[in-house]
Amino acid sequence: MSQFDSPFWDIYIGAISAVSIISCAIFLKVQSVRRAVKPGAGAETSGHVWDEDLTEYNNPLPRWWAWLFYFTIVFGLGYLVLFPGLGSYPGTLGWTQVTQLEGETRAANVQFGPLYEKFAATGVAELAKTPEALAIGQKLFLNHCAQCHASDGGGSRGFPNLTDKDWLYGDSPDAIKTSITEGRNGQMPALGAAIGGDEGAKDIAHYVLKLAGRTHDELRAHNGESKFKAICAACHGPDGKGNPQIGAPNLADEVWLHGGSQDVIIETILRGRNSRMPAHRDLLSPAKIHLLTAYVYSLSQGGAPPGR
Repeated sequence: MSQFDSPFWDIYIGAISAVSIISCAIFLKVQSVRRAVKPGAGAETSGHVWDEDLTEYNNPLPRWWAWLFYFTIVFGLGYLVLFPGLGSYPGTLGWTQVTQLEGETRAANVQFGPLYEKFAATGVAELAKTPEALAIGQKLFLNHCAQCHASDGGGSRGFPNLTDKDWLYGDSPDAIKTSITEGRNGQMPALGAAIGGDEGAKDIAHYVLKLAGRTHDELRAHNGESKFKAICAACHGPDGKGNPQIGAPNLADEVWLHGGSQDVIIETILRGRNSRMPAHRDLLSPAKIHLLTAYVYSLSQGGAPPGR
């Protein structure tokens, strides 16, 4: 993409913009001039006739209409002087969408900051029972979290359900706050070569199904047990119940982040998985994160979100 960093493109874009506006002005001027009509020649027409006798005359635009167009041209030139629009030229006002956003954010923090700070000294568990705090936390959740976890926190395939008791990194207030603030990067390595390819993956998959109490092939589960304990137990534990310290999921229950069918489990073993929860420390203030933590915590504690 380095070819688009050349100063040529600034000149190119600026020239097209300026020439286009000036050309519109010239064209408007040409079309607004009244032509002299020879005596007895009759009115000049465009040559278009409809319904046998409806003739289109070739008259200039009404003056008020022409001046309206002239005004928009002057406005466009003025805008390009004051605001960005000619390549990298910043405009005399120095406006950018970033500075506007920063200004609006500062104004919002001044106006609403005390509202968030009011709850900053209150514990998460207590806030999770406070309707006013939950109402604010719900709005934060809908704006920043619902895109992945759904508006009710129920999640979807590949995005954790926040309303149950199954948490990859633990459901304590501190763990939830860390997840929101710092984000999480979960990685399941591809094990195809290490376990003997497709057949080894099938054996381990049936052992995992056995751990979860689901229908499985007993012979394959027996063959997969030793491979599981030698390779997979390091993260998921010898009993498959996971490890919240590293975000390794519990394989011995009915909760499946990416799906629990035999084919999906085999795909996960062979190809691995990569999951990322983005950090919000640069998007939300500590007070907002505190309220959001309380709302998310309330979802797993059986508290009904306000307004539902």
